[in-house]
Amino acid sequence: MKMLLKRYWLPVIGILLGALGGYLYWRFVGCATGTCPITSSPFASTVWGAAIGGLFVSSFKREKKYD
Repeated sequence: MKMLLKRYWLPVIGILLGALGGYLYWRFVGCATGTCPITSSPFASTVWGAAIGGLFVSSFKREKKYD
């Protein structure tokens, strides 16, 4: 478990920050009518935020060059 977190710490941080951002977006902005598919539910908003956060942060990861 420790090796897994050591290897993937950056995407894990991105997922956690994205999930927090998605929840906060639902809480303070959200969709009042319930017709918005993503922001009408705290679960959906949190999952989408986590996915976007993980993808965004993992795009900055450097690839190792093998010679």
